[in-house]
Parts: sequence; structure tokens; C-alpha cells
Amino acid sequence: MSNNTDFALAVEDLSVSFDGFKAIDALTLYIDKNELRVIIGPNGAGKTTLLDLICGKTKASSGSIKFKNEELTRLPEYTRVRRGIGRKFQTPSIYENLSVFQNLEVSFPKGRSVLGALFFECSDEVRARVQAVAGEIGLADRLDGEAGLLSHGQKQWLEIGMLLMQEPELLMLDEPIAGMSARERELTAELLQRICRNRSVIVIEHDMDFVKQIAHKVTVMHQGRILAEGSMEKVQNDPKVIDVYLGH
Repeated sequence: MSNNTDFALAVEDLSVSFDGFKAIDALTLYIDKNELRVIIGPNGAGKTTLLDLICGKTKASSGSIKFKNEELTRLPEYTRVRRGIGRKFQTPSIYENLSVFQNLEVSFPKGRSVLGALFFECSDEVRARVQAVAGEIGLADRLDGEAGLLSHGQKQWLEIGMLLMQEPELLMLDEPIAGMSARERELTAELLQRICRNRSVIVIEHDMDFVKQIAHKVTVMHQGRILAEGSMEKVQNDPKVIDVYLGH
């Protein structure tokens, strides 16, 4: 077991069973600070379940999840969010009828509710944060527009922005480019490279060209375990990985 304090996230010997089936099987994974890690693997490999365990949506059967050296396995989901873990699910959940600005404002962590954001004066601190995040996600010129009118890709960026409002130190994204145009994919790659400069990012992705563009390191999962890890080039040429992918 590692006692290294430098990891943003240290997952050790993690397992979870559903009805006797080990969805995650004694898995160990270390993510560095400011690292952009991509997790790939065939369907049913346990990729989404792993993110569910890290964010607290699913409870681990055994093993350890340490974030900045603090054990998370017993903490509820909302506490993990407060500790700095942000998670984006596959379907965007934005407030379609609110403006882009309001969507971001509502996400500011100081206990602002949707109603609060609509009826109270927005502070300079919040306004500055909204402007900064809108710039990061490429929506600075769309702040006054209704969120429902954004393109599919822009809605995904807005949702990433809503997470960034909370200044997470670990951001987890499940297939962020699904359904995007080629141009939107390019912009998303740039966006992810920008946001991992001051936080760790874990991305689950199927599109290998996209993975090549963004990954610092690739983890290949198979049947709840880690099959291989390293650069895209290294894992692509790994006989075990080739076997799993071609065998499916």
C-alpha cells in the first residue's frame, strides 16, 4: 500500500459487488495533481461504476478511496462534493429556461438556491466567478442567452462550467463528447486541457482519436480490473488490450 501524500486521488484494493457479481474487483488507481487521466475499456468493464464509487453514488464493499489523503469511503456524496469532487453524468442537467449566466450563478457554492439566484442581487464575487468560468468554457458571449437555445456541445460545456463554479480539485466526466460535432470535439479537447492546469480530471471515453488528443495517461479497464496503464501508445500496443478489444 502506498503512503504517498502527493496523489490527488488514491484508490486502493477497491471492490464492489452487486448480487455476488464483482463489478469492481480489487482495483488500485493513483491520480496525480493536475493530471488528465482517461479511462477506456469495453462496455461492462466497470468504468462508470468506478466514478460512482469515487463520488459516493455507490458504496464500496471494501477497499479505500483517499482524496488529498482523506479517506472518503464512509462520507456521503454531498460531503465529497464539498471536499472538491465534481462529477458530470452523461446527460446534461442544466436549467433550460434560465440564462447561461443564471445557470452558472445558481451553481456557486455559497448555498444559493435557484429561487435565491433569481430574486437576490448577485454579488461582485459571484459575477467575477461567472465571467471567469464563462471564458474558460467558451460561452462568455452567450451569458444573457437562454440555456435551452445552446447547441448540444454548448450545453455540455455549460454543465462543465456549473461544476467549475464550485472550484473542484477533481472533476470526473463520463463520455463528454458523445453526440458532438467535429468542431465541438476539438473545442472540448482544448477546454479539458485548460481546466486540468489546476485540477485533476478523469474522463471516460470511447473515441480513441479524442483520447489521444487529451490524455496524459490512459487506464484500460476490463471486468472490474485494470488491464493496462500508461501512454496511449503503450496501451494501444499492449497484447492484452488488443486481445480484449478485438475479442469483443
